[in-house]
Amino acid sequence: MRDHATFSLMPISGGLNVAEDARASVFRHETEVAQPSYYKVDLDTWQATAEVTPTERAARLRFTFRQPTNSYVVVDVFQSDKPCSIEIIPSENKIVGVARNNSGAVPDNFGNYFVIVFDRPFSAYGVWSDGTVQGGVTRREGKSVGAYLKFDTDVAKVVECKVASSYVSAEQADRNLQQEIGDAGFDTIRHRAETAWNDALGRVEIVGGSEEQQRTFYSCLYRSILFPHRFYDLDENHHPIHYSPYDGKVHSGVLYTDSGFWDTFRAAHPLYNLLYPEISAEILQSLIASYNESGWLPSWSSPGNREVMIGNHAFSLLADGWVKGIRSFDLPTAVAAMVHDAHNSGFWGMGREAIYDQLGYVPYPKVGAGTSKTLEYAYDDFCAATLARAAGHTVEASGFLKNAMNYTNVFDPKSGFMRPRDEDGSWVEPFDPIEWGGAFTEGNSWQWSWSVMQDVPGLIKLMGGDQAFADKLDAMFNAGSEVKVGTYHTMIHEMNEMVAQNLGQYAHGNEPVHHVVYLYDYAGQPWKTQVRVRQVMSLLYQSTPDGLSGDEDTGEMSAWYVLSALGIYPVCPGDPNYLLGSPLFDKATIHLADGKDFSIVTKDNGPQKFYIDGATLNGEPWNKVFISHDQIVSGGQLLFNMASFPNYHWATGPENRPPSPIQRIK
Repeated sequence: MRDHATFSLMPISGGLNVAEDARASVFRHETEVAQPSYYKVDLDTWQATAEVTPTERAARLRFTFRQPTNSYVVVDVFQSDKPCSIEIIPSENKIVGVARNNSGAVPDNFGNYFVIVFDRPFSAYGVWSDGTVQGGVTRREGKSVGAYLKFDTDVAKVVECKVASSYVSAEQADRNLQQEIGDAGFDTIRHRAETAWNDALGRVEIVGGSEEQQRTFYSCLYRSILFPHRFYDLDENHHPIHYSPYDGKVHSGVLYTDSGFWDTFRAAHPLYNLLYPEISAEILQSLIASYNESGWLPSWSSPGNREVMIGNHAFSLLADGWVKGIRSFDLPTAVAAMVHDAHNSGFWGMGREAIYDQLGYVPYPKVGAGTSKTLEYAYDDFCAATLARAAGHTVEASGFLKNAMNYTNVFDPKSGFMRPRDEDGSWVEPFDPIEWGGAFTEGNSWQWSWSVMQDVPGLIKLMGGDQAFADKLDAMFNAGSEVKVGTYHTMIHEMNEMVAQNLGQYAHGNEPVHHVVYLYDYAGQPWKTQVRVRQVMSLLYQSTPDGLSGDEDTGEMSAWYVLSALGIYPVCPGDPNYLLGSPLFDKATIHLADGKDFSIVTKDNGPQKFYIDGATLNGEPWNKVFISHDQIVSGGQLLFNMASFPNYHWATGPENRPPSPIQRIK
C-alpha cells in the first residue's frame, strides 16, 4: 500500500547532490545495526554514518561525517500530485514543511506536516525543485521540493537533529516534538525506546527451547505488533485527536489504520486482546470512529478505505473484543454499523452484494470469489449475531444467526467440498478442488472448505462425522502440491509458496488455512494437531530475514507462530475459547495487563516430544482440548506432560471438545 506523505533526510559529503539516484549510497549489511529501538548504517559512498532512534510520533537522528569537508543533509519532500512545501528557518536551525505523496485512499487536503530542528547552525542552505537548486533561498512550494543544509564539520563531525510530524497540523507537529522529545538527547531517547520495546515484548517471558526458537518467537512477536499504526496525536491537554483519512476533518478520539482485517482477524487481533487489551480497546474505538466518519466499518484501511480482499471482518474484531471483556466501544452503534454494512454496498468494495440475502449464497460466475465470500459473510454474520444478542436486538440477532448457517448452501455432499454455485442453484462445472481463483480468493477448494470457524461440529457432520473429517484433513496434507492456476492464468506467489512448503494442499503462506491444523481437536484426534503444529513451526518459521513462509500481512503470519508456540490458538475469533496445540517452550509466562500471570509449563518437552500425554490446570486434571479466555486472564498455570508418542485417550471424547460457537449463542 506504500507509505503516506513521507519525507527523507540524507547525509552526503564532498559535493551537493539532490537528485534521488545521484545521492544514493553503497552500504553493507555486515556494518548495519537494526533493532526495534535503534538503526545505524554506514553510507560508504559519502563516508558518513546515519543513526536514528524513535518515539511514537518523532525521532532523534545523528549523522557522523568522516570526511570533514562539504558536509550536507538533503531533505526530500517526495513527488506528489498536489503542491507540497518546505521552509528553512536559519535563525532557529529549523526546517518545516508538508508532504502530500500518497497512493490513494485519502481526501484532497491530506498532508503530513513536519518539523526538523538541528543542534547547530547551517553554514549554507538552499531549496530545490525538480532538480533545480536555489542557494540561499528559504522557501519552496511545488509538487517535488526539497532543501539542503551545509554544516561545518572540520572539527565537530557529528550533526544531530530531532524530527516530528503530524497529519493534523503544523502546530501539532511542533507539539509532538515538544511532548515526545523536548530537550532529551539521542541516547536518552534511545534508552526510552529500548524500555518501551522491552515492556511490549516482555508481556511474554519464555524459558527453554533452543536459542533459534527463542529468537524466532520474539522476532514474530515484534512483527506481530508493528501494525496497525496509531493515526492520532495528543493535543495540548493530552487528549487524543486525529485527522480523518475518511472525511478530511480533525476529530477528537483515537484512530488506527494500516491493517488488512481479512488477514489479521484470525490471529493478530486475538493476540492483541490477550497480551495488549489496553491497545485493543483503542483499536475497537477506532472502528466506530471510522464508521462515523466514512459511513462504513473499515475492511482494509491504508490510511482510508481500500477496495482490497473480501468480508466484513471488523465484525470479528468487535465480537472478539466483546466476548473477551474489552467493551470500550458503543455497542448499539456497533450493531447498527453491522446491520448497515451487511445489507448495503458502496464505494471501495464496502458492504455486500444484495444477492447474498436473496439466495443465501453469493453466486459464481455472476460475482467473483462467490464461494469465498459466502463462507466469510457467514462467519461475519455469526460475529454480528453475537453482538446483536449482547445488545438485546433479538430480531437482528436471529437474522444474523440464520445467515451464519449459509455455509451449508455451498457445500456439495457428493464431492465433499465447498463449491461454486450458479445463480440458478446448480453447481458450476467443471470443478477441481486444486484449481485456484474463480470462486475462491487466493486459494482453492481444498483450502477454503474448512472456513466454517463458527460451526466446526456442523462442518464435521456435513463431511460424514469425526473419522471422515479427520481423514479429509489427512488427505489435504498427504495430497500432492499440484496447482491449477485457474483464473489467475499464471503462478502467483501464494501458489509458489504452497509448492515450496510441500505440505500437500495446505498453504500456510496464506491466511485461510491458519486454523486448519487445529481442527483435529474437534474430531477427537488431538495428537494430529500436536504433530502438525510442531511441523509447521519447525519448517516454516525461522529468525532469519527470509524466515516466513509468506507475506507478513500486517502481523498475521507472525501472530500465528506466537500463539502456536504458546500452545493455544483462537480457531473462532468471536468465541472465548482457544484450542490447544503443542507448547514449544519449557515455560511461557504471560504477564497480563492487570498484573496477574498465567504460565504455560511443559515437562519432558523437546524436539521429538511434541505429544501431550496429560495436563493440569491450576493443579487439577485438565482433559479438554480447549481453554477459555477467562481462565487465562484469571491467572494461574496450565501444565502439560509431553511425550514422544501420542496419547490416544487424552481429551478425545465429545465432552472434551469445545462447543460449537454458533450453538453457544443460539
